[in-house]
Amino acid sequence: MTVAPAVTAGSGGPKETGLRTRRRREAGLAYLLLLPALAVFGAFTFYPFLRNFKLMLYETPPVPGLPAHYVGLHQIGPVLTSTQFTQSLVTTLLFVVLVVPTSLILGLALAVAAHRKLRGMAIYRMIFSSTVVSSVAVASVVFGTLMNPVVGLLPWLGINPTPPALESTTWALPAVALITIWQFLGLSFIIMSAGLQSVPDELLEAARIDGAGAWTRFWRMTVPLLSPTIFFAVIVSTIYAFQSFGAVDILIGYQNAAQLHTNVLIYEIVNTLQVQNNPGAAAIMATVLFLITLGLTVLQMRFLERRVHYAG
Repeated sequence: MTVAPAVTAGSGGPKETGLRTRRRREAGLAYLLLLPALAVFGAFTFYPFLRNFKLMLYETPPVPGLPAHYVGLHQIGPVLTSTQFTQSLVTTLLFVVLVVPTSLILGLALAVAAHRKLRGMAIYRMIFSSTVVSSVAVASVVFGTLMNPVVGLLPWLGINPTPPALESTTWALPAVALITIWQFLGLSFIIMSAGLQSVPDELLEAARIDGAGAWTRFWRMTVPLLSPTIFFAVIVSTIYAFQSFGAVDILIGYQNAAQLHTNVLIYEIVNTLQVQNNPGAAAIMATVLFLITLGLTVLQMRFLERRVHYAG
């Protein structure tokens, strides 16, 4: 009588061996396809990010042409306590407060309005989302022209603020924030509209039949079901607001930014590097900006996520 050979633990048949070979081949193909993207990220993101920590340790003399010398961590304190840094940090936080809630509320309101099944609503959706494709340069020039005290929209409406909005210490930052809100509004609308597609219409219809009003259905049902989308939009808009730069550069300029209290932190970083020729101080500010953005994102994920309802 022939006895079948015993199968040892961990051994696999031809089918399992072929499956492992196929998985290795697919993993190798995946890494090969990711290689161009990893090369781009490595050259333009990871390498500058790591080099930034090296620049923090060197101080550049104010006299052009002299080489930078190693000072270690000694220049971090003076940079972080300087008037330019503290003022730009306060301005940035105020700018974020102006941009983030307004853009999210307007984006949600437009998404709810465009979610109705009416004829021609696709045209409004296209209009509401069109700002996402506009560049910051175009938006800044258009709004700068509208706010022009001579040929702008305000004189046509009979409004002549003195000084003009972009030259006022009170209205310059809100004016720049308005441009950023308008430019981010398209992306906010798209995110909220995508979230509304996941809200079951049958559930809202059942609530309406039970006697729930429009505001009750929105606040008690739509918002909780939309909370993951709102949570994502808050994080994205916060990062976007912290990185806003173009509108200040085009409409205000470095000479007037600090005077008009529009010198946001990323703008101060660029000008510390290019105008003041101080890569070490700019690297310190950039690192602080990264840590602030990372910290706020972690806090938002830790505390706001508790209020997020994931339907399952």
